[in-house]
Amino acid sequence: MINKLSNGRILSIDAFRGITILVMIFVNSVAAVQGIPGWMQHAHANEDRMTFVDVVFPAFLFIVGMSIPFAVNSRLAKGDNFWQLQKHILWRTLGLLVLGLFMVNTGDLNPAATGISRALWAVLFYLCVILVWNVYRFRQSWLAWCFKGAGVAGLIVLALIYRGGESGTTYLAPQWWGILGLIGWAYLYSCIIYQFFHGHPTGILLMIVVCIGYYVVCQQPFIRDGQWSWLDGQAGNAAHTSVVLCGMLLTLFYFDESLGLKGSRLVARVTGFLAILLIAAAMMRPAYKISKIHATPSWCLYSAAICVAVFSILYYLIDVKHISRWTTFFRPAGSNPLLTYILPDIVYFGMMLCGVGLPAVLGEGLPGVIWCIFFAAAMLLLVKGLNKAGIRLQL
Repeated sequence: MINKLSNGRILSIDAFRGITILVMIFVNSVAAVQGIPGWMQHAHANEDRMTFVDVVFPAFLFIVGMSIPFAVNSRLAKGDNFWQLQKHILWRTLGLLVLGLFMVNTGDLNPAATGISRALWAVLFYLCVILVWNVYRFRQSWLAWCFKGAGVAGLIVLALIYRGGESGTTYLAPQWWGILGLIGWAYLYSCIIYQFFHGHPTGILLMIVVCIGYYVVCQQPFIRDGQWSWLDGQAGNAAHTSVVLCGMLLTLFYFDESLGLKGSRLVARVTGFLAILLIAAAMMRPAYKISKIHATPSWCLYSAAICVAVFSILYYLIDVKHISRWTTFFRPAGSNPLLTYILPDIVYFGMMLCGVGLPAVLGEGLPGVIWCIFFAAAMLLLVKGLNKAGIRLQL
């Protein structure tokens, strides 16, 4: 094992993940509602500000980082050798990239050129996702492989028939990688860093600085406008990786027993880390505006600081004071994030396929906001029901 971590699931991490997913579903839904205030919308690319909406994606990145040490150490404890671990990391990365690729291209699908409607193509895609990544409990393992094989075959067919754009001549290709794809790249780089430094906090902190530094260097004219401009293609991934590494470092502070951080020592270390993030973000801001779209260092560092503060509050309530009954509502989503993430799209495209629409009143103002709150809560309840029915996705 790389670090001496607590065994079993950490309820405060699951609660943090579940709350983040609930907020994500709400903000994705409310984005289509007209007449909502600015603080409920993403800030524009060139604005020097952020709203709570702009913290949702980095919160996902942060939680990925919190989970990596547990995942790596768990697989090593089960007997995985070095190459088996790398195979698992690459498979998970590939899964995230494939999901991101399909989801990004869905909106650009040309029904006439593809031969089927966008809604049907999307529903079939998500059905294949469930077939491939569902956790099967069959006694005969070959049955599970049959379902997975059918899902892979379906994805290949959907990719081959896809045509996009107004002319219907473009193929399935990465315009950008989508949220899941961006998470995939940051996950891969963070896993490499974690293993290279053997889970040492100083090495992780150093690489946070390196990732931010890489972004800054890539913004310089001699890089962006010169022969090294290809380096700029990874600037955003480096920025996202810094957020993942911040989550990883916080996990080590709280749960690496070999560090022996408890009581006042733990509080001092976490408070110091929070202060460093806030000071660094403030120092970066004059040169780099807060911008989610451009993945600026100030946005990354402020977002990571918010995540440190939010998780610390959850940890105190749940793990220290044992006030945890309220987390029951979030547990299914927290322990099954992939299904919860894609479920709203499945419902949306399913309704479109069936020709079902919402009343116009639910697309405007306060009624629309209330509907989005209800929809987000309903998705978490639906995930709980799907879990009981044996549908549980795992990359």
